[in-house]
Order: sequence, then structure tokens, then C-alpha cells
Amino acid sequence: MLFNSFHFFIFFIIFYSLYLLLEHKKQNYWLLIGSYFFYASWSWKFSFIILTITVVDFFCALYISKIKNRATQKGLLSLSIIINLAVLGFFKYSRFFLDNLHAGERFFGLTLHPLTLQIILPVGISFYIFRSMSYTIDVYRRTIAPTNHFGDYALFVSFFPLLLAGPIERAGNLLPQIQKTRSISKNNIQEGLWLFFWGLFKKIFMADNLAKLADQVFSPTAQISGLQALLATYAYTFQIYADFSGYSDMARGLSKLMGFDISLNFRFPYFVTNPREFWRNWHISLSTWLRDYLYIPLGGNRGSNLKTYRNILLTMLLGGLWHGAAWNFVLWGAYHGILLILFRLLVRIPSYGKDQNPHGSNFFTGLKMFLMFHLIAFGWLMFRADSCQQIMTMIQAMVFHFAPTYATLKYYGLQIIFFTWVVFSVHFLKYQRRDLLIVLKWPDYFRLSFGVFIFYLTVIWGEFGARQFIYLQF
Repeated sequence: MLFNSFHFFIFFIIFYSLYLLLEHKKQNYWLLIGSYFFYASWSWKFSFIILTITVVDFFCALYISKIKNRATQKGLLSLSIIINLAVLGFFKYSRFFLDNLHAGERFFGLTLHPLTLQIILPVGISFYIFRSMSYTIDVYRRTIAPTNHFGDYALFVSFFPLLLAGPIERAGNLLPQIQKTRSISKNNIQEGLWLFFWGLFKKIFMADNLAKLADQVFSPTAQISGLQALLATYAYTFQIYADFSGYSDMARGLSKLMGFDISLNFRFPYFVTNPREFWRNWHISLSTWLRDYLYIPLGGNRGSNLKTYRNILLTMLLGGLWHGAAWNFVLWGAYHGILLILFRLLVRIPSYGKDQNPHGSNFFTGLKMFLMFHLIAFGWLMFRADSCQQIMTMIQAMVFHFAPTYATLKYYGLQIIFFTWVVFSVHFLKYQRRDLLIVLKWPDYFRLSFGVFIFYLTVIWGEFGARQFIYLQF
């Protein structure tokens, strides 16, 4: 079931109607049943994987808290991490490893019997494994106390609004909300409905229409000009933002309706002036996860500059590989790692947590935003491409065969503008006021008019084929 499907609407209406009638503990049990039903709707076999991860991490964390010997605690933590990464590695990276092994055999002229595996990647596996791993690590670090209630922990791991594509919520935020009685206020319902339907609008009006443009050019068999490659890159840059932030908005909206407050996953990722700001505003739950559980344990910036650059590059390489088992994702991670390193080399970095002022309206701030947007977009070209060869083909087309034509510019350019201007305008207003819920503070008549307007756009031009969210493949 996808959030943008008719089946999900039926599921949620039935589920939510009963949820509102139950008291706290029964709400949790009902939510756990609903989450497993939601996940099993993809494949009932996937449920055994998430249940295995839940059991392993629950008991590892529980015994870590009870056993005083630090070496034993470390052993239990290692066991948890090894099992989590083994499950993730088998389902996500086995095929990648074997394909590269066979390619190496052919390169060296070996004729070994190829081993093939037909493995279906369980949806959301990267998200819930990272969520569960962070819990065990936090218990080991003594930053949170473990729960003794298996049902509460199982709900934390399987909470269906976050199950497929995050955010990668931390136990320190979500578990206390599961354990305590929740109240659903008028503001919860108002904000929840707005976030859900605004995310749905971004998905089916903006992202899915732009996807059709990008898919035409990124097709492996397409004969393209440089202008088409450039405009398709723009289309995908806006598509992936609308698709992923749309999912995050819908997940936060559903959570609000049930009385939960979920962490923000996006702020203003394309209104930034440097790579560090981008990663503080894009997929925030992943970037902070990589910082806290990978970059800092590697040493962070606590050593020489050379070690800091090594830690940045390793973190971003693994962050790229987290997204998918393909070399273009590794290349994308390396590219962003190099951008972060170059930024540290070329710009004087303020102390951690002290942001440069992003509000300036002067020419140089606008120029830096323009440059950073195109650096980000170039990275999305790598991310979207089917292979490293396609990346080179598109770059060569843009450099040597740009071939601008009015017909190409009109066909792609006008559609990109039409399907982005509403979201861009609202996004810009939010950025100017630094208020992500600014629409809810408009006068009633204006807010109603805007709601009718986006409903009209959705009905007339929305893509209702329930296209899969991009990040479900990760």
C-alpha cells in the first residue's frame, strides 16, 4: 500500500476510526497490528525480517542495560550490529557483490561458474534497520534507558507512517510518545491534514509529472541533446525533492493525526549557499544519523585536517552506498564528500552549530545559492543515472552537443515551470518567514481559496497511477 493509493485511504479510514475510540494501551496494540498489516500488504514474508530485527535488538539492548561488565556489553552491541548489517547486506548488496565479482572474472579472463541470486529487496529495510540499530547503540552509550515492554519497542520499529521511507526517527523521541498517553487536539488534526494533503499534492502533481519528463531523457535507449540532458536534470532535481519531502510531509501528517510529533526531515535544501547547509536541510534524519553513528565514532574533526577529510569522505561514501547497491550511488556519495572537503578548504568554517546567515538578499548570496543549486543538481544527475556510462554520456552531451532548440526548450521548460511554480512559491514564502506552517496562519478565506486551487490542479493534472515513491527502493 502506498500513501498515494486508494487502498491506503480505505485502510487508514477504517484503522483511524477505531483508533480514536480506544484508550492508550489498546491504541498501541491496534497501531502495532495496523503497522504489521500495512507492511505485510507488500509481502507477508517481509514481516519475519522486521520481526527478527526487532527481537534481536530488543533483547541485546535489554541485556546491555542489565549486565555491568563493559566487555560483555560491547559483545552484545557487536552482535546486534553484525546481525543488522548482515541482514541488510544480504538483501541489499548480495546482487551488487556478485555482479561485480562476475565482472572481475570476465576482466581477468576467468571462466568460473556464475552464481546468481534472485533476491527481492524488502521495502523500507534500510530505514527500519538504521532506526533499530540507533536504539541499541544509544542504550550502550547510556544516552537512553531501554524499554522493558516488547510491544512498545516493536511499535517503535514498525510504526507504519515511518516504515517505508523514514524519517529515521530516534528512540529518544518516538518511544516516550508511544509509552505515554497521547491527546489529539484540533491543532493536531488541522496540521496533520494539511501536511498529508500538501505532501500528496507535491507527489501526484509535481513529482509524478516531472518524473515523466526525466524518464524520457534518462532512458538508456534515448538519443538526447545536451539541452535535453540539462532540462531533465532540472526536472529530476525538483522531482526528487517533491517526491521525498512529500512522503515525509505525509508521514508527519499521519503521525500528527494520531497524536505523535515526528522529527522534521526537510527544511530549505535548495535555498542554501554551501554543501554543509545542504546536508543540514536535506534528509536531516539520515545526515544526523551518519554524523552521530559514523562520522563522530570515526574521529569526526578531532584530529588532523587530513583525518577529518578522510572521515568526511568515508561517511559520504557509505551514505551513498546506503542509498543503493550501484556504483553511481557510490560516485554520488564521493562527489558530496569532495564538495564538503573543498568547502572546508576554501571557506573559513564557523564553530559547530553557528550557521552563516542564509537570509541575505545581496547579489553574492544569490550567486552562491545559484551555484550551489547547480552543484546539487549535477549530483542528482549521478544519482538518477542507470550507470556510470550514462553519466558520461549525459555530461558529454551537455558539453559537446548542447544543440539548443526552441521546440526542446518549450516542451520541457514550460512543463517544468508549470509543475513547480506552486510548490516553489509556497516554499519561498516559508523560507522568507522561516515558518513551515505559514499556510495555516493565512486568513480563512485565503487558505480556503488556496486549498480549492490546489485541489483543482490535482484533479485536472495530477498523476493518479500510484507511482512508487523514489526512496522506497532504498
